[in-house]
Amino acid sequence: MHDFRSLIDRLIDHNVEFVIVGGYAAVAHGSSMLTQDMDVCCRFCPDNLLRLQKALTGLKPVHRMTAQRLPLKLNTASAAALKNLYLDTTLGQLDCLGSITGLGDFNDVFRASIVIDWFGRPCRLLALDALIKAKKAMGSTKDLETVRQLEAI
Repeated sequence: MHDFRSLIDRLIDHNVEFVIVGGYAAVAHGSSMLTQDMDVCCRFCPDNLLRLQKALTGLKPVHRMTAQRLPLKLNTASAAALKNLYLDTTLGQLDCLGSITGLGDFNDVFRASIVIDWFGRPCRLLALDALIKAKKAMGSTKDLETVRQLEAI
């Protein structure tokens, strides 16, 4: 079960610098593809990642790509070493990416984003053209099907 609305609300509440990317961005632009996780591109600096950690307090965040499924426990030094975070929370899976294939790092993704109304609040979403470019660069069968749908939009 996932509650992406509450998950994103928490990121907004804690001033996490992020852009919604991936499958959910495609859905927001009109794709009918299903997604099981929330992909965001974040600024990977200690201050932002510590705000992210605070935003996830009480959601039991664990590293889902490790066999031990260790709890998320960041400090300034450990946050500085990260490039991506793949987390399970009680609200759903959250993939935090430091860069996006075909686009670049957070600054590039931020420049390629638009502001949307997220249930009455401003939130950044990868723009349609940038999303298509990223999906083409990733090139999986699912990504290319998403591109076909997005180009039809």
